[in-house]
Amino acid sequence: MMSILASELGGWTHDLNGVIFSVFGLSIRWYGVSYLAGLAVGWLILRALCKRNLVMIPLERSLDVAMIVALGIIIGGRLGYCFFYEPSLLWTFESDIPFWGVLMINRGGMASHGGMIGVIIAGWRISRGFKDENGNIVGRCPPLHAMDVIAFLAPFGLFFGRLANFINGELLGKIVAMPGEHAPWWAVRFPQELLTGHRPELTLEQQMQLSRLIEANRLPGQNDYEVIERIIMRIQHGAVDLKAQLEPLLAARHPSQLYQAFAEGIVVGLVLWWIWRKPRLPGVVGCWFMITYGLLRITTELWRLPDDNLAVQRILGLSRGQWLSVGQIIVGLVLLAIILKRGGEKLGGWATRR
Repeated sequence: MMSILASELGGWTHDLNGVIFSVFGLSIRWYGVSYLAGLAVGWLILRALCKRNLVMIPLERSLDVAMIVALGIIIGGRLGYCFFYEPSLLWTFESDIPFWGVLMINRGGMASHGGMIGVIIAGWRISRGFKDENGNIVGRCPPLHAMDVIAFLAPFGLFFGRLANFINGELLGKIVAMPGEHAPWWAVRFPQELLTGHRPELTLEQQMQLSRLIEANRLPGQNDYEVIERIIMRIQHGAVDLKAQLEPLLAARHPSQLYQAFAEGIVVGLVLWWIWRKPRLPGVVGCWFMITYGLLRITTELWRLPDDNLAVQRILGLSRGQWLSVGQIIVGLVLLAIILKRGGEKLGGWATRR
């Protein structure tokens, strides 16, 4: 249940449930739905582009393209998280299912930069074309053109993904008001902070209040972490009194997930749609995606905290995500210069008449 009014301390206390509903013990989560929504919208836009012959991908293969991109995002995103943020998962093996640390989705998540690498590989595969019923290759195109198409559609998925991050109460923003302090109306208090290494420092009195709250909600055999998880779950299911007790013990933060949804989804999308309103050399749209996304990611991470599991959270004042974005910008600029110098046939252009 989502409260409409801000708390007396200012701001809003997060009480959104990451689970939409459960069927036969299977939880349908907003995070999974966000991926499906991004792919569905991207697929519909791709079909429209195919129908107008604005891209070299055959209309009848648009769903195949969507599936290949989905695999690239999921595999690249997960491997990217392991490589960039928690390499120990790569050599972690256990006797219980799913056996390999990379497959333990309860440990860490996905990395957007890894997803982009996966998408680049997916674009290369798409550019090789598809076999028709006669065994002939159809839809072969320049790899950079395939990557342009994917980059053009990517902001939809990024937007929905960041909204899911907000609903899940993950990837927390920086603190604007400590526990018990009055906060601006737009600030958000995330109960999930109590489960992370970004837990704010409490006064002695606040620590005692939290301890009493934990003890009052403890079930036999539960440790503190499990009790806090239960408290959060009860708040998400409408325990208003419990939420009121917890509010003064939570820090108010920047809703950085929403900042990134706006920047990576809406702003990047508008930039790319403006650029590709007329035909461009293959690769130009993809390069502008790398440049624009990188600049906005560096900017929005000024209000976002690094992952709490990192031993070194900042290098020369920048987070790991910001450094990856710096590299992405450099690659985008260099590749754009090469493409413009080389020239060639221009493709696309949604505002052109065909």
